[in-house]
Amino acid sequence: MTLAPSPSNETPGRILLVDDDDALLRALARGLKRVGYLVECAHDGQSAAGVLESGAFDVVVSDIAMPGMNGIEFLLAVRRVDLDVPVVLMTGTPEVATAARAVEFGALRYLTKPVDLDVLGRVMDQAIRVCRMARVRRQALQLVGNVHQFVGDRAGLEARFGNALDTLWMAYQPIVSLAEKRTYAYEALVRNGEPTLASPVALFSAAERLGRLHDLGRSIRKSVAGAASAAECKLFVNLHSLDFTDAELFSTSAPLSRFARQVVLEITERESLDQVPEIQAHIKRLREMGYHLAVDDLGAGYAGLTSLAQLQPEVVKIDMSLVRDVDQEPTKRILVGMMLGVAREMKMAVVAEGVETAAERDTLRELGCDLLQGYLFAKPGQPFPSVSWNAA
Repeated sequence: MTLAPSPSNETPGRILLVDDDDALLRALARGLKRVGYLVECAHDGQSAAGVLESGAFDVVVSDIAMPGMNGIEFLLAVRRVDLDVPVVLMTGTPEVATAARAVEFGALRYLTKPVDLDVLGRVMDQAIRVCRMARVRRQALQLVGNVHQFVGDRAGLEARFGNALDTLWMAYQPIVSLAEKRTYAYEALVRNGEPTLASPVALFSAAERLGRLHDLGRSIRKSVAGAASAAECKLFVNLHSLDFTDAELFSTSAPLSRFARQVVLEITERESLDQVPEIQAHIKRLREMGYHLAVDDLGAGYAGLTSLAQLQPEVVKIDMSLVRDVDQEPTKRILVGMMLGVAREMKMAVVAEGVETAAERDTLRELGCDLLQGYLFAKPGQPFPSVSWNAA
């Protein structure tokens, strides 16, 4: 059998072949070159990963069972370099579980050895076209600023999430007391250097999809712990509801634990606590360690406000959707006033988030809210930004 020629109306496809079987590698390379493809070869995953750095390929064809780095591990390595290049995996011992895992991690095709050259030719033609379409799509998304919506397959998401963890850092935004003209606390806000996961929502969605919420939570708490000794006030740290299922959160040897009395753990009201077993025991343990608790985004989550009853927090934070234009909308003023009244009865401190104008600040002060957070006072920044009292 013979391979079909590469598409004549386009530049030849550039293919990377990876296999530790030297005879098979030479045979496949000869067949692909004969019909016009540009082919480079590598005998194992580690050397192939180095070859990938030399320039863009249109297709990567790799054996699964290789010494040092198997095909799935190599696929992850490919995605750390290139999100779009199609990967075709080959095996001499086909198994349903292996094939399913290959597809899950983004392999375009899963071929059984001995590889039929006609099948390989059709797969190469399809893969090259898929690659070129993916690159055009990514360029279009970059043009309109939506590249974060196109992370790719699971292997690509793993690679990008790993980069996000490696480049993770925390920005801090002051929470101020108007009456005392002082910084009451700083809220730690997660940031990272991975463009496709730049927003916290995208980052947490990726962590949830990959089953790595605990990894993300630990990285955040470790980063905050690194800055805590330089802070002269409380630090607010966001906590995903599933962080309650991570034993590291309750360990006295965890990095943040030694600063527990300085830390207020924020649990957003948008996150349900119903999926967390023994939540009351977890809360009791955190308080015994010295942590305080806050309910974030009050007014934007579950109508029943069940998180208030479950957590009995020391602090509640009024969501910015209620703060925005509170000076102009009577209904918002009534709702905020009611929340402040209930919080006082429950002996909870109240923070109003997202304060951007002097009029919003003044209205909140008239309603009896002293603790405020927002761009009017300071934008989030490296530890620790100072407050602009002149603007406030």
